[in-house]
Amino acid sequence: MSAWQPQPGYYPDQDPNKQAPPGGATPFYPGGYPQQPSYPAYPPPSGQPSGVPPPYGAFVPPPNAPPFGQGPPPPQTNMYGGPGSYPEDPLQDSAFSFSDQSIRRGFIRKVYLILMGQLLVTTAIIAIFTFHTPTNRYVRGNIGIFYAAMAVMIVCLICMACCSSVRRKAPTNIIFLGIFTLAESFMLGTAAASFKSEEVVMAAGITAIVCFSLTIFALQTKWDFTVLGGALFVAVIVLFVFGIIVAFIPGKAAQIAYASVGALLFSVYLIYDTQMMMGGKHKYSISPEEYIFAALNLYLDIINIFIYILSIIGASRD
Repeated sequence: MSAWQPQPGYYPDQDPNKQAPPGGATPFYPGGYPQQPSYPAYPPPSGQPSGVPPPYGAFVPPPNAPPFGQGPPPPQTNMYGGPGSYPEDPLQDSAFSFSDQSIRRGFIRKVYLILMGQLLVTTAIIAIFTFHTPTNRYVRGNIGIFYAAMAVMIVCLICMACCSSVRRKAPTNIIFLGIFTLAESFMLGTAAASFKSEEVVMAAGITAIVCFSLTIFALQTKWDFTVLGGALFVAVIVLFVFGIIVAFIPGKAAQIAYASVGALLFSVYLIYDTQMMMGGKHKYSISPEEYIFAALNLYLDIINIFIYILSIIGASRD
């Protein structure tokens, strides 16, 4: 048998020789287990005397529950007093949600409106320089107009291409784009003055048909041309070097070949820039904030196509 004998002892609250720990700490039992604090009971239900436990299975509401029998909260109304949850709030109602598609459609409309304005101004100036005889003779005898317009055009183009604050901040972007359009139109008018009016009209008509067809193709084709940005940039550099070589080669064949390659290259660029503007499933797209830059790209594509087609017509008729 074991020699262990139970030792007499007291709980802390029963031991006459010990007192409770200072500071109101929880007393411990001899085994080291803390004394479980007592929790306040739920208030008794109405009609139940205090201190009497509720019967088994009775529902006891939580302390902060509303009184029994209170109806549901009132329906939510909008700021005009009508039912529903704020349909005028764009963050809650789908009719006013600013989705990517709605933003992109507004962006495309804005770009084409700006582009149409640019083309109307350019067409009007070219028509004056081509069909108004005194103006035609003046610009043909003063080549300085061409170089002055070229200098203004290059400065505006560099500012809009390199400075995002210039092309994004209104009305600075509209002012720079307007000056650029006027300078480019004066350049084209001066260049078109050296051609016959029939050649200018024919080139304008062919350019309109080609650009319209390429735009329809870019809108409906499943081919993604936005991945060709690097290849098109290399092609532009090659075309520039080819143009310098052609300048020292006499003959019409080299000029027609150079103009044909240029028209083909900028036709592909028109498809590329159109799909960049559309966004959607294409790999790359232009931000909706860059509507000036998008209109500028499309305008330059159309103008270059017109210049190269006019060069082909003029070289083939000389």
